[in-house]
Amino acid sequence: MFWRLFVTYLLLVVIAVAVVGLLILQRAGGTDLFAELAFAVIPVVGVICAVAVVPAYLLAARFTKPLNELTHGAGRLAEGDLGHTIHVDGGREFAALARSFNAMSERLGASFAQLERDREQLRTILSGMVEGVVAFDNEQRVLFVNDRAAKLLEFPPDQVVGRKLWEVTRHRAVCGMVEKAIADGGPHRDELDWQGAVKSLAVYVSRLPGPDAPGAVLVLHDTTELRRLERLRQDFVANVSHELKTPLANIKSSVEVLIDGAVEDRASRGQFLDEIADAADRLDALIQDLLTLARIESGETGLHPEAVPVEEAVHTCLDRHRTRAEANKLALHGVALAGCPPDLAVWVDEEALAQALDNLVDNAIKYTPAGGRITARWETAGGMVCIEVEDTGVGIPERDLPRIFERFYRVDKARSREKGGTGLGLAIVKHLAQAMKGSVKVTSEVNKGTTFRVCLPRAER
Repeated sequence: MFWRLFVTYLLLVVIAVAVVGLLILQRAGGTDLFAELAFAVIPVVGVICAVAVVPAYLLAARFTKPLNELTHGAGRLAEGDLGHTIHVDGGREFAALARSFNAMSERLGASFAQLERDREQLRTILSGMVEGVVAFDNEQRVLFVNDRAAKLLEFPPDQVVGRKLWEVTRHRAVCGMVEKAIADGGPHRDELDWQGAVKSLAVYVSRLPGPDAPGAVLVLHDTTELRRLERLRQDFVANVSHELKTPLANIKSSVEVLIDGAVEDRASRGQFLDEIADAADRLDALIQDLLTLARIESGETGLHPEAVPVEEAVHTCLDRHRTRAEANKLALHGVALAGCPPDLAVWVDEEALAQALDNLVDNAIKYTPAGGRITARWETAGGMVCIEVEDTGVGIPERDLPRIFERFYRVDKARSREKGGTGLGLAIVKHLAQAMKGSVKVTSEVNKGTTFRVCLPRAER
């Protein structure tokens, strides 16, 4: 633009001089005079043109400088330098234009800054969600993915944006739901098994609203824990029903036999009455264990922690079970490991500790064949005291170890019921240990034995 203005000013000067020359020629009216005047005027015209170059240059530069500033400022805005301001030296019109430009630049900067804050806030919210969120365009290219979705679908979140969904995950059901949502515009819901039913995902896909919607959004919710709890609930109901049904059936059948006339038979009625008594005892034990678990889980156990000597508690427990162990030809031993002080104590509720130890020793006696050995030992581990109950029994298969502390879970259901018990003993041990701010673990090897390790807070003396 500068050169156009510069040439324009020069042309105006040249035209003005040419017009003056033509007027002089017209008044002279002769060729000779014209030639003389031309020789006289041409140098003057050249001098005038030369002198006019500088003013023309300065005028063009002064006029185009504000426009160049505006152009440069617009370029800075286009490059992302929002909030850029310009300073124009010129007339009032240029000053007013500069003020409008600066106001526009300031508003754009503020607007984009707010948009960026909102975007980061939304990204932070989505990243912190329990649900996985993935946004797609109409070509199924990933526009956004939060960390949770990347974890559930097992891909790196920083390497999938811009790629198509089928390149990211090979789960056909998820890809099919996204394709249907983009095609028909309707929401689709389903629950899918993942990794061979190890993981369950609730999947919701919906097309983004609006006539110019860019694609669809996929929401994933991990329902694995919910499904596991649902299975536990179903197993619990089934197991409770069975555990209650068996002794009730024994009571009912024995009563029916007595009603049918066996009550008059002195030789046989005692057997049926014993069966009724045994079934009633089993029902009572089951109900008491269920109530104990309910109290522990609700926090209504009424535990009263105190310093309980470990050696005394272990030997007292073993003495309570020694008669039954000897009847089964089992050896009971209690021993402190090296480094344990004789006055070692735990900070627990004495009755709760006794109940936990009783359950572990009772369990060991049930599943240790005649001639076996049961050993209770204890040691210190930092601020905790760990008590182990080891047996040389039948052991527990590795696949069953993660579930051994579940209510009513039995490795061998037929054998377990034959041995008696409610199926709640280990569950009670686990919950009591946790209520006393401790923990319990188990290690086992089939046909070699099992070791339960309970760690409880050490009492400071």
